[in-house]
Amino acid sequence: MHDGIGGGARSRTEGRESHLPVLELMFDTAGMPAAARSETVAALQARIASMQARTLGARTMPTNEAVAPLLPGGALRSGVAYAAPGSLALAMLLLAGPSAAGAWCGVVGIPEFGAEAAAELGIALDRLVLVPAPAEHWLSVTAQLAEVLPVVLVRPPAAGASPGEVSRLASRLRQRDATLLVAGRWSGAEATLEVTGGSWSGIGAGWGYLSARELDVVVTAREVRSRHRLRIETGFRLGAPLPAAAPQPAPRLVAV
Repeated sequence: MHDGIGGGARSRTEGRESHLPVLELMFDTAGMPAAARSETVAALQARIASMQARTLGARTMPTNEAVAPLLPGGALRSGVAYAAPGSLALAMLLLAGPSAAGAWCGVVGIPEFGAEAAAELGIALDRLVLVPAPAEHWLSVTAQLAEVLPVVLVRPPAAGASPGEVSRLASRLRQRDATLLVAGRWSGAEATLEVTGGSWSGIGAGWGYLSARELDVVVTAREVRSRHRLRIETGFRLGAPLPAAAPQPAPRLVAV
């Protein structure tokens, strides 16, 4: 019996007396048979797993298969920010997954953003909003684009954003279920993908194609750091040797 809601309670379970509060008695399985306890735990685990699958699965976004292994959960999530300091190419590759899958995207504060390179990575130019030079209005432009676009890539100025500004933009992202990609450092990032080195391949003796670039990437997510090697395929042409000229017949004199 018990003395009231939330009060103490006494119960007898297989000859033992319990003085647990009423709510704790609900989870007091010490007196249950072992098989029953196992079934109860298994049922709770299955329930939690199914709830997590629905919640997390609904918030993931299409992600380029080259960068998916670098991200927590193996995919971009909506409502959060990701930082990619040290490589615009990596930031563009993060943008390419949602864009190629049909999402409208925005790019803010990157005047050298190359249309040809973007298309080569899979970014759909017909669904891209560019604001190359917003100057001091970069943060408000980013926030306004996040209201209507599911993915926004921004490169902040050297001064960056204050903690209050980062917090307000994070709230906007959650409200609009948008994803922010930052070509630089960002204090509120879900994960930071920092390029620490790399190399190109495909060049011959002064000619050829840059066929691929390999990047050394350090990923920091929830204070856990890991190192990766990422290969970016590209068809960027540096130059090619001219084909050998066809041999010309030797000149000859003709009497006229």
